[in-house]
Amino acid sequence: MSGAQSAALVRNRYFDELSATPGLYWLGQNTNHIESHPAVREAMLRSIEAGEFNAYAPPLGFEALRAAIVADLGIPGAEALVTEGGVNALAMICRARCKPGTTLVTTDPTWKWPCLFARQQGAEVIEIPIYDPACNYRLTPEALKANVDERTAIIYLVDPNNPLGIRYTREEIESFAAIARDCGALLVHDCTYRDFADGHTPALHAAPQGSVVSTSFSKWLGLAGLRIGALVAAPDLFEELAQTSTSVLGASVIAQRAAQAGMSVKAEWMKTVRSTDRANKAMIQEAAAAIDGLALPIMPSHGNFLVLETIAAGIRPEALVECYRRQGIMIRQGTYHTQRFGDRFVKISTSVPQAWVEKLCTLLPEMVAEARTLNDLPPQF
Repeated sequence: MSGAQSAALVRNRYFDELSATPGLYWLGQNTNHIESHPAVREAMLRSIEAGEFNAYAPPLGFEALRAAIVADLGIPGAEALVTEGGVNALAMICRARCKPGTTLVTTDPTWKWPCLFARQQGAEVIEIPIYDPACNYRLTPEALKANVDERTAIIYLVDPNNPLGIRYTREEIESFAAIARDCGALLVHDCTYRDFADGHTPALHAAPQGSVVSTSFSKWLGLAGLRIGALVAAPDLFEELAQTSTSVLGASVIAQRAAQAGMSVKAEWMKTVRSTDRANKAMIQEAAAAIDGLALPIMPSHGNFLVLETIAAGIRPEALVECYRRQGIMIRQGTYHTQRFGDRFVKISTSVPQAWVEKLCTLLPEMVAEARTLNDLPPQF
């Protein structure tokens, strides 16, 4: 490119620099950095030692893993398709249903990438604002109904919401499913963070024929770099979506073995993870309460993260992100999730070693003071 840098290359180099930072504390991408369960490590090592990576996996995933995913969701009779991360499952769904003249309806904030996939297919994206205490930071059936019509191909619901951490009730999910059914839309329920939530209801329980669930092993099991997730749907819908799969040679064999092992120890593993996660949130809450203008608008969070509002403290989120980056800590600016509300907050991940959060909290007064003086900021993504 003449006279300008490629945006894609700038973004990649930004994350490459983060990845190359020795001992970086990753507190911005909701990834899980708690030490892996021994059974998961052993499963990966056995797979490597057996040379399983020399061959392709089954195109839909190992049958034992597919069955475990369906059983974990409690949806007998459904089918799971294992994908390279939950994001690939969502891309597949958007390819199947989005086209010019259709809409994808979601919230603002939401997870941005399905919106991109829908636009790539020529669909219009409608984002319903929910960053508002008046609606308890959540989508209401009334707001959803006002924004759907015969053009609506997909209603995309991140639940628990990333970055807000709210979780919908079974009654709300049933209302959303009824609205989707009435307008002929597919309800896509992104359940990436369900394992950090209390009382979560996958949409397939409410609408087995009109919804699809996407899941991920990146967050609860800490396999983000291995790229493994899944979509789950009733058999007829599963067949339709499988036709748009690009994972024709299967997801990573090693990742699938790790996921299988994770499923076998999930109950005990998540007790450890959630205990650490809750303690980290409590530390951040205490540290934020000691600084005028900082606020945690949504507590408890049902995800492995918190929204920390900085706007009343007169701090640009990007400035706080940069200050922490200089200390070897990555947090995320709100504009990653939402242009409309991104100037209000940063997001901090909490499924990390306790020492990481202790350092973040110890530095918080200094970082806030420094952020007020910082105007010259590098690009952030």
